[in-house]
Amino acid sequence: MATISNGIIGDANLINLKEMPVEKIRSELTVFMTPDEKVIQAFKTVRDQVVFTNKRVLTANVQGLTGKKVSYFSYPYSKVQYFGVETAGVLDIDSELVLTFSNGSVLQFDFRSEVNIREICAMISQYFFIELPL
Repeated sequence: MATISNGIIGDANLINLKEMPVEKIRSELTVFMTPDEKVIQAFKTVRDQVVFTNKRVLTANVQGLTGKKVSYFSYPYSKVQYFGVETAGVLDIDSELVLTFSNGSVLQFDFRSEVNIREICAMISQYFFIELPL
């Protein structure tokens, strides 16, 4: 986990996020979702998960040796000020997504090189720029 925020980051490709089937997300994450919310993409490390929905990013951070303690966080797109991306290169084999929120919090995710980071950015842009009712 990041020290600034609760994003899941890592330096080794072993703990970088890789895509997972949407059907395999932790069942308790659906408790946090609204009836009209749908999962778009899901990613995992060895124990943690990051889920992108049409409204927010949800994270599940499994802690401790037994894995019974889990921290859940919800990051709504409506609070994102801006986001940035760094694609994978020849020597830098992971790609990074950084989301900056209106309260100054910064959320960073490191993805394995085979993850299509551009697809994630396109998805965020689609939901990020939705006009919110006043």
